[in-house]
Amino acid sequence: VQLQAFGGGLVQAGGSLRLSCAASGRVFSRYAAGWFRQAPGKEREFVAAISWNRYNTNYADSVKGRFTISGDNANNTVYLQMNSLKPEDTAVYYCAAGSRWVRTPTPNEYAYWGQGTQVTVSS
Repeated sequence: VQLQAFGGGLVQAGGSLRLSCAASGRVFSRYAAGWFRQAPGKEREFVAAISWNRYNTNYADSVKGRFTISGDNANNTVYLQMNSLKPEDTAVYYCAAGSRWVRTPTPNEYAYWGQGTQVTVSS
């Protein structure tokens, strides 16, 4: 499956962005999906995950209550709604897909990755 992430940009602290991850090539509804992020000089970290049927979700503690992951299998797209953004949310955000639902996945759990989209939050 091929993934393309988009929707990043520059936003002020307290603002919102919605990232989209569009899939092609295979039936996306057969895959769990997730979002990760990587800030300069830091390791790639888990942000949010959603199961293949889009019923189960999980979030990193740092984004709980502010970010929402959702999926639209009819349109082969997974979203990440980000509200109340903080400067520490600044990073390149990657979407990923894997064949197995893992509640708190590491990057190794996912076989397919999008190219990343930059999110910059100014103070």
